[in-house]
Amino acid sequence: MKDGFIRVSAATPEIRVADCRRNAEAVCRTMKKAAEEEASILVLPELCLTGYTCGDLFGQRTLLDGAREALRRCCEASRGLSLLTLAGLPLEWKGKLYNCAAVLWEGQVLGFVPKSFLPNYGEFYEKRRFAPAPPENARVEWEGGSVPFGTRLLFQARELPELSLAVEICEDLWAAAPPSVQHAAAGATVIANLSASDETIGKAEYRRALVAGQSARLLCAYLYADAGDGESSTDMVFAGHNLVAENGALLAESPIFSGGAAMAEIDLQRLLADRRYNTTFPQAAPSGYETVFFSLPLRDLALSRSFSSTPFVPPEGADREQVCASILEIQSRGLARRLEHSHSTGAVVGVSGGLDSTLAMLVASRALRHLGRPAGSLTAVTMPCFGTTRRTRGNAETLSRCLGAEFLTVDITAAVRQHFSDIGQEETDHSVTYENCQARERTQVLMDIANRTGGLVVGTGDLSELALGWATYNGDHMSMYGVNASVPKTLIRYLIRYAAERSRDAELKKVLLDILDTPVSPELLPAVDGRISQVTEDLVGPYELHDFFLYYAIRWGFSPKKIFRLAKIAFDGIYDSTTVLRWLSVFFRRFFQQQFKRSCLPDGPKVGSVSLSPRGDWRMPSDAAADLWLLEIDTLAGDTSK
Repeated sequence: MKDGFIRVSAATPEIRVADCRRNAEAVCRTMKKAAEEEASILVLPELCLTGYTCGDLFGQRTLLDGAREALRRCCEASRGLSLLTLAGLPLEWKGKLYNCAAVLWEGQVLGFVPKSFLPNYGEFYEKRRFAPAPPENARVEWEGGSVPFGTRLLFQARELPELSLAVEICEDLWAAAPPSVQHAAAGATVIANLSASDETIGKAEYRRALVAGQSARLLCAYLYADAGDGESSTDMVFAGHNLVAENGALLAESPIFSGGAAMAEIDLQRLLADRRYNTTFPQAAPSGYETVFFSLPLRDLALSRSFSSTPFVPPEGADREQVCASILEIQSRGLARRLEHSHSTGAVVGVSGGLDSTLAMLVASRALRHLGRPAGSLTAVTMPCFGTTRRTRGNAETLSRCLGAEFLTVDITAAVRQHFSDIGQEETDHSVTYENCQARERTQVLMDIANRTGGLVVGTGDLSELALGWATYNGDHMSMYGVNASVPKTLIRYLIRYAAERSRDAELKKVLLDILDTPVSPELLPAVDGRISQVTEDLVGPYELHDFFLYYAIRWGFSPKKIFRLAKIAFDGIYDSTTVLRWLSVFFRRFFQQQFKRSCLPDGPKVGSVSLSPRGDWRMPSDAAADLWLLEIDTLAGDTSK
């Protein structure tokens, strides 16, 4: 429950129609099991204390009294469970009968929420017995006291204010204007739906899409509990299809006809981060809402939820291919538009034989095809110097030839040595000046070739490098259009692999795979025995860790503490805690120190949910202090060492 995580369950107890005593026992067993599994919220189906399919028995006093007695038993059973339970029953109030959800906590009923939309079509005839929810909240008598009654109720945990739960019942979700829209606007982060949705062909897919879609639209968690075993099969069959969704993602579901539960941890901090970010999310809460508080003791929760170590990379399967194709199309269309608008004769790329320039070459080649330009409109320039190896230079040449690009070699060694002499830099002094002189000379060459040919310099730097500031200011940091600006290093690997696997050119496929196998390096220090001596990930840390940190820090605004917790799960068995903390500290220190480079980036297309463009997603002062973030990491390091 720390860090905004809370375990929830949507379950289907096995009931018997009209047998309220037996149904109460089934509900109590389900409650006990959910509590043992450390769930904090349990949602049960609509009218589960009587059965949804009682028909005209809902007009019998004996059944209504039996339902109230069943609720008393469940209420008593809730003591000591630390479990917010929502169970369905018919409730009489002022001469009308309502289809209600009772919200139970530690031996008390916190409130009753009646159903708003009553289906009276097809196999449903709820208006025959039930009245729709009244427009305003009220209070009903219960066990010698009064309890809130109405649709505009929020149930909020004092110790976890991120948890604010509201309720709708079955058809409410299927209506044109679901009550959950108002609930979310009022601050509900969790919507519970007690349902009795019968099973017909194709309905499970529709139900799944409906629940996931509503959670996405409302930036909430949606818990859907469905009726199942024990309901009458006179005219309908119920499958117990339970679902837990969070912001469009289906976290858990029970197989239909399984009689099981859907259980998952939801991340309330993540939901609130999205709401803060989304300016179209309602700012003014609707009137008439009442908040019912309850105490939910915080406890350590071992997460069963998995976290991908490569959050920028789509999962395996057809979707990954589609995403890769879409990214390449966005990049190339953006570049094509810029080439066309600037009346450029073609694209100029500094090709090194590394990942970033390879992707830029693939994108530029594709952009020129979109414009109907010849392949030779792409000018590939390799600029060898002190650290260039035969492998990378050879791959650069082969790649260029396969793409039909004009290939130029401009050896910058003499020019850099002249510059060293001009500024008094010793060639034996392998400092940052030694490296940056080469990077800036390469940029100058590219800019001047573009001027001479009427072309446009395509930037190769990626999102990961921008986050870490791993670029030479006014060197590889600068271009006329940066096609990789919002593509992280971990994703670039998959894009190149995608291009290799789809290539019909055996030579192109071979060189792309060899580039993937080449260590990431700027090649600014002298090679040793013809091999790369400067491996980027040895210096700034593994890109898979930095991309993980970047995703959760920027996309969700998570604290270093929470990112560290998730990283330990995602990289279990790959990196130990000390290693993760070391590079987490490097990430935040560099991210803050290097903002000045991001403040003056060239244009480039946004392709995913994270971008560091100073004109788009990320506006940050260049002199912001990182002390709070680093102090938190230091505290974590101290705790780990104990």
